[in-house]
Amino acid sequence: MRDENARLRVAILGASGYAGGELTRLLLAHPRVELALLAANESAGRTLAEVHPHLAGSPAGGWVLAPLVAAAAAEQASFAFLSLPHGASAALAPTLLDAGLRVVDLAGDFRLPAAAYPAWYGFDHPAPAWLEKAVYGLPEVFADDIAGASLVANPGCYPTPVVLGLAPLRSAGLIGPGPIVVDGKTGLSGAGRALAEATSYAATEDSVRPYRFPTHQHTPEMERVLELACGIPTTVSFVPHLVPSVRGVLVTCYAPLAHGATTDSLTACLASAYASAPFVRVLPQGEMADTKRTRGSNLVELQAVADRRTGTAIVAGALDNLVKGAAGQAVQNMNLMAGFEQTTGLTATAVYP
Repeated sequence: MRDENARLRVAILGASGYAGGELTRLLLAHPRVELALLAANESAGRTLAEVHPHLAGSPAGGWVLAPLVAAAAAEQASFAFLSLPHGASAALAPTLLDAGLRVVDLAGDFRLPAAAYPAWYGFDHPAPAWLEKAVYGLPEVFADDIAGASLVANPGCYPTPVVLGLAPLRSAGLIGPGPIVVDGKTGLSGAGRALAEATSYAATEDSVRPYRFPTHQHTPEMERVLELACGIPTTVSFVPHLVPSVRGVLVTCYAPLAHGATTDSLTACLASAYASAPFVRVLPQGEMADTKRTRGSNLVELQAVADRRTGTAIVAGALDNLVKGAAGQAVQNMNLMAGFEQTTGLTATAVYP
């Protein structure tokens, strides 16, 4: 019989980054979790408060970050989050998995087939056998698979609203075959914590600019997961943009509108698909998706409009890239894997204004 009061011992590998800090913040308030290990690379030996000053007043503020050693996590925890740069997780995850831990990877290391990694991520995948076992961690679409998984690939921040917004419409035949255009915008935290001229205040204040198109690694992820969700091959043209804000992702998707589809039918389809989804808010006709309303929450806002003049379905989605786009969704996946209610520890509402 399951002990309803038992706490899951959790390790965070990569606790010093933005997503690692969000994981720590969320899990400190999680009633079913005990933090067993906070590990980092260059920040090892520093306290949590030094690395994340906003957590100085938390019970873990004086916690000294341990070196990034998979074997140590395997000894101290039964569950691990990998919040590491692309390429690092694939090298560490097998040690944890072979030791019996269950793992959620927040990087892109287990989202694609092995053959895709050299072109899209720039490395040969070191653990291709685990790619076949990994489950894509979009709870609103793959919850049953996630619950039984040992390894979950947490979705990228951009693909999350794209797939949630388009998959029900494609499955229902409300958007037709043909390429989908995705325009994406993200705040600076999406680029990570490493210092770079391109993300400095001088470079980004008053600036909106595209980046890494048409080779952004989220492009094949969108295509692959839409096909997994709908069973229909999909081509995506994706252009991301950096905007002068800290948090938030907004995507606007343009897809061929099926004959007879209307704004009402698009909206009704999304509302039906997510009627029982606690973290998806489908906006009524006339309301516009807004990243500001999702800040600090595990919420996705979705909006759908039929532009019948051009024959285009326009679907917009907004989320906080560090919560539903990263750490919050990772905790949601952990909850499913551990048999907890998926909302556990994720009930915070957005911070506004």
